[in-house]
Amino acid sequence: MQSRFEANAPRSSCTGLANVMSALLAATCLGLLAPATMAQQPQPMPAAIDPSAIRVLLVAELETTLSAQMAGTLGDLKASLGRQVPKGSLLVQLQCNEAQARANVAEAELAQARQNLDAKRAMRDLNAVGDIEVSTANTELQKAIGARALAVTQAGYCFVRAPFGARVAKVYVKPYQTVSAGAPLFDIVSDSALKVRLNVPSAMLRQLKPGQAFKVSIIETGKTYPARVTAINARVDAVAQTVELEARLDEAYPELIAGMSGVARFPSIGSQ
Repeated sequence: MQSRFEANAPRSSCTGLANVMSALLAATCLGLLAPATMAQQPQPMPAAIDPSAIRVLLVAELETTLSAQMAGTLGDLKASLGRQVPKGSLLVQLQCNEAQARANVAEAELAQARQNLDAKRAMRDLNAVGDIEVSTANTELQKAIGARALAVTQAGYCFVRAPFGARVAKVYVKPYQTVSAGAPLFDIVSDSALKVRLNVPSAMLRQLKPGQAFKVSIIETGKTYPARVTAINARVDAVAQTVELEARLDEAYPELIAGMSGVARFPSIGSQ
């Protein structure tokens, strides 16, 4: 019995292998095992890009970096990231007692120079001094006036104020930090109506003019806004065959901020 089983074992193995090969062949014919063939099948082409849609970027009317105009130690910061600050509002004040002291000294020297000039003039009326002494006293007064103006200007560097209505885009410093002259403090961007920048094909130049209306769709808000062309660059990019445009939104929208992007559509182009 054992020898008969061993004799039949190879035949059973061969039969099982044949069955497996037959199953694989059948699956291949039915398309169940054809990953390579499926990978080689052509994929659907992406949807055609709308020729009237042109990428745009929103930029602020004004933006700048405010820097320290003198060395000193900062006090409390009156502005934080994203905060809206009106024109002339105090953003930070430096602790600069030395500059204020120099301004006080200059004020006292100015008062002394005026008193000296008045005394010289009175003495000249009495023929006690000549015109040269009066002229010299007047020169000292003018020097004192200049010194006082310089000291007051330097003391004014202690106060960092917003030069226009804006929002704070970046804060470089921390309260009570010691900074050197020229160190950046804040990046601010104006909170007025935003400008739109875009590059259009140079072939569109014959259709463009300042004041031309178009629509701007912003990705971040999902909304469309009216805008008008305000400026056309005087030079065409010869490599890209494009020309830069600037436009302005018809009004200020609180939800829009500088740096947002989207697409612009010119109705006249889409109708062609």
